[in-house]
Amino acid sequence: MMQYQKCLAEGIGTFAILFFGCGAIMVAERFGTIPVFTIPLIFGAVVATMIYTVGHISGAHFNPAVTLAFAVTRHFPARQVIPYWLAQFLGGIAAMSLLYVLMPKGVGYGATIPVVEFGIAFLWEVVLSAFLMFVIIAVATDTRAEGVMAGIAIGTIVALCSYVGGSLTGASMNPARSLAPALYQDSLNVIWLYMTAPFIGTVAGGLLYQLIRCEKSTSDAKGCC
Repeated sequence: MMQYQKCLAEGIGTFAILFFGCGAIMVAERFGTIPVFTIPLIFGAVVATMIYTVGHISGAHFNPAVTLAFAVTRHFPARQVIPYWLAQFLGGIAAMSLLYVLMPKGVGYGATIPVVEFGIAFLWEVVLSAFLMFVIIAVATDTRAEGVMAGIAIGTIVALCSYVGGSLTGASMNPARSLAPALYQDSLNVIWLYMTAPFIGTVAGGLLYQLIRCEKSTSDAKGCC
């Protein structure tokens, strides 16, 4: 498959996550027609939907930190990391640009802003991102996992992380998800947190699953499981 097709799929997927997820936040703030407690479900649902829609084309990363973790664990070619990053960041920025035009002006644009001290917020983002990647790499790369359930599993962990950590850090877990709204909400002073912690967390989560993967090998017919 051509590289540009994969990158386009990544851009579209990331666009959808920002458009519907941050769009829901903006609608809740401006109109009150979307209950705030449903926003984590909306993020989880759009992630799951886009996985089923374009996952067979690009692998459905939609997240620069996930792409890096796949590369570090050798499930993704290193030469494709930068093109995927560009597609993901541009997709997110495009979504926020469209929302900026379509929505009435308001205070918020769905930016992730920590309400706890930076050290605690950093650890939250690392842990949440690690759990996200732990689930992703399991259902996406382990043939023993129920592949048909990948979208549901990943969408569910996104929603769970959002419910638990959303009120503390915004539960970004995704640099592309945080950078785009920060450009419009003037919150770039905290963007460093969301451009670092998710990368550390996803790599840690990916390596942790590799540690327990416990697959059968050709030298050991019984394997370790």
